[in-house]
Amino acid sequence: MRIGIDARMYGKAQSGIGNYIKQLTDHIFTLDKENDYYLFLLEPVFSEYQPTHPNVHKIKVTSHWYSLAEQTTFLWEINKYKLDLMHFPHFNAPIFYNRPRIVTIHDIIPKFFPGHKQKSWLRKLAYELVIKTNLRKSVKIIASSEHTKQDLIRYFSLKPEKIEVVHLGIESHFQNSKNYDKIKGLKDQYQITKPFIFFLSVWRNHKNFEGLISAFEILKNKGNFEYQLVLGGQEDPHYQNIRQKIEHSVFKNDIITPGFISDDDLPLFYNAADLVAIPSFYEGFGLIGLEAMACGTPVVSSNTTSLPEINGDAALYFEPKNIEQMAKVISSVLTNPELKAQLVAKGYQRIIKFSWNECAQRTLNLYRNILNNK
Repeated sequence: MRIGIDARMYGKAQSGIGNYIKQLTDHIFTLDKENDYYLFLLEPVFSEYQPTHPNVHKIKVTSHWYSLAEQTTFLWEINKYKLDLMHFPHFNAPIFYNRPRIVTIHDIIPKFFPGHKQKSWLRKLAYELVIKTNLRKSVKIIASSEHTKQDLIRYFSLKPEKIEVVHLGIESHFQNSKNYDKIKGLKDQYQITKPFIFFLSVWRNHKNFEGLISAFEILKNKGNFEYQLVLGGQEDPHYQNIRQKIEHSVFKNDIITPGFISDDDLPLFYNAADLVAIPSFYEGFGLIGLEAMACGTPVVSSNTTSLPEINGDAALYFEPKNIEQMAKVISSVLTNPELKAQLVAKGYQRIIKFSWNECAQRTLNLYRNILNNK
């Protein structure tokens, strides 16, 4: 059978979805030697990608996501291959594609936090049209969390049996490290001179950077709080409010912004941190908590959306709009070594439940069930 995968976002440098595509395909191609896979890639990834199995074929396409060409040229490009099943790993797909499809929905954040790209009524209309069409035409829908599944049922009136929850996994290089020389080198490189609280994300309003900064300020104002706050992730010029919040803070010298963090450095940041705090208003899954747990770092988290589902009892929770409560929860972990040790131990148990191999196997089972019932 011929299975297509929209891999235009392939790669960790692109996004969380790009990493999902990479991990999913790497593991599926190891598991399945029977079906033929057609991976649709953009440059420069197309030239860089080298198939590791003879049943994997890379196809060069030219249409970027969220473009008009996605609905026209990309439709023509994938139709040429007469696929038995096409997997779109995000809500965006050609609405006139009429062959069997499966879609992964990670979240419906644009519905609640449109962002700068969807402020116009035309873009909002396009989002609604594309996601509704893709959901309706899909044979099966993969949701990355139970929370996302419930959102789809509630806001798009989908039948529960059409949606399969398949959790994401954790990569093996996220683990506890005793390489203190590398950790010291990392701190020196980014001028981190104190113990620190860490958060990593794209700079968007729904991530609640400003709330975390305010909680940090509360703790600093109380005195005797010798910590820094490290906010990782590439800054977005469309969200200047986050940078302004930092610059206007009395404690801006203790707020470090390393920018984009490479995959090699990220485990070191987790290992070096005293605490990972996740202040988000909305997460479709939220890998950061699990990655931190794998590195032996305690986690405190917002109590919203998918975060309690994913982090379970291995994190302490707060209401993200309650800044005083956020500060109190952060302080409770940093000042209580016994509680900190308990969270770390629970974290090691929690991460066992999340595996990319399991994610790939369950996805492959869906492919096979659909193809066998054609």
